[in-house]
Amino acid sequence: MNTSQPGKLQPEEFDIVILGGGTGSTVAAWTFAGEGKRVAVVDRKYIGGSCPNIACLPSKNIIHSAKVASYVRRSREFGIKHECFTIEMTGVRQRKREMVSGLNQMYLENYRNTGAEFILGTGRFLAPRTVEVVLSDGTVRQLRGTNVIVSTGTRALLPSIPGLEAAQPLTHIEALELDRVPEHLLVVGGGYVGIELSQAMRRFGSKVTVIDRNRRLMQKEDEDVCDALRELLEDEEIEIHLAAQLKRVSGKSGESVSVVIEQNGRTRVIEGSDILVASGRTPNTEGLGLELAGVELTDQGYIKVNERLQTTAPGVWAIGEVAGSPQFTHISVDDFRVVHANLNGGKRVTAGRQVPYCLFTDPELAHIGLSETDARARNIPYRLFKVPMEANLRARTLSETRGFMKALVAAKSDILLGFTTLGAGAGEIMAAVQIAMIAGLPYTALRDAVLTHPTLTEGLIPLFSSQPSVHDVVDANSTASYRSVAG
Repeated sequence: MNTSQPGKLQPEEFDIVILGGGTGSTVAAWTFAGEGKRVAVVDRKYIGGSCPNIACLPSKNIIHSAKVASYVRRSREFGIKHECFTIEMTGVRQRKREMVSGLNQMYLENYRNTGAEFILGTGRFLAPRTVEVVLSDGTVRQLRGTNVIVSTGTRALLPSIPGLEAAQPLTHIEALELDRVPEHLLVVGGGYVGIELSQAMRRFGSKVTVIDRNRRLMQKEDEDVCDALRELLEDEEIEIHLAAQLKRVSGKSGESVSVVIEQNGRTRVIEGSDILVASGRTPNTEGLGLELAGVELTDQGYIKVNERLQTTAPGVWAIGEVAGSPQFTHISVDDFRVVHANLNGGKRVTAGRQVPYCLFTDPELAHIGLSETDARARNIPYRLFKVPMEANLRARTLSETRGFMKALVAAKSDILLGFTTLGAGAGEIMAAVQIAMIAGLPYTALRDAVLTHPTLTEGLIPLFSSQPSVHDVVDANSTASYRSVAG
């Protein structure tokens, strides 16, 4: 390593230095390096960041194992006699670990093939566009980038509740590494992580209780979606406490734990064996030396960026969750596209882009575009097409008819405004609608299409052939002034 004088490091020069190795960072590294740029990616622990190691893909792996367990329990429904079976969580965990290991090897091979350098170590800014990295063996390197991208993500938020930290609660990370089935899992939080893992652990055999401070599960969704999700979990004998404030925790997760909740002015104690906290995320910005680089934070602690994802420091960009972007892996990848375009002379921005998402319960929830709640808040008239999943013939062949599909279409044109489905293959069905929206196609293009029979996507034909209800704005100054008229 070059030094300008004894004891002083000379920074190594790179075109792009990336602090944080998430999916957006990884795609950025491979792309920039493939274009001939010298690129370095720094991450403290994970090759490829959270998604392939401790979050998206591992959780979906575990959830699928839980779905297999559900199928075994339902075996008589499919004409298969199977009296009893045992869940071996060590086997569930091993399947997940093998997938993660394979992904790590694939990522490392891509780093080698593209020429991007992956550095496992702890990085922080020393000066503008200059990052110090401490490796596991104590070796120190300094990297200076013509441009630096920060993508350090977020982590599970642990609320300040008496006794909670001392109880050593699970987060999604520890929950995905369990080698046993919790006897009674208390889940704090009724959002994405809480709902997905509640259903999975129930199917493995845990008794599960969900505690959420909001009036509804997934409270930002439309009311019919929230109600359907609650019914889905209650059908699997998951106990749910809504509008419940967690006041105190005692005991130790994994042994015995009890929580005190306040609900409707009354206090009650709930006891369990384990507690999982899934009540929000907080940005990973501490200890990065951002102030030394001239990078400012928002009031919520996220990195302050403009719509081109430039920070307040010249030559420093931020992508993904740490920049306050929607907390989805596919959005972090699109954030990279925004930065990539702007570094190559373009003017791409984050404003106005589509944000599709999927909740991987069984059945799935998927959404793109405007919801009914959004339309009402923004005073946008719409026509609502809605059918139960029973109208989908492929769903009937699968004995998976729970849920519904609904679409919002402009009141005075045939333009698709939004789509939501709770049902089998929801994410794949949504993709077809999203592509139509990208192309600016009218809903009639899907209604009149020749779609393969019998497939789940074919269910869009009965959806858009149904009679819509019309939701008009009566008073543009009131979000509560809608009237529904049968179409």
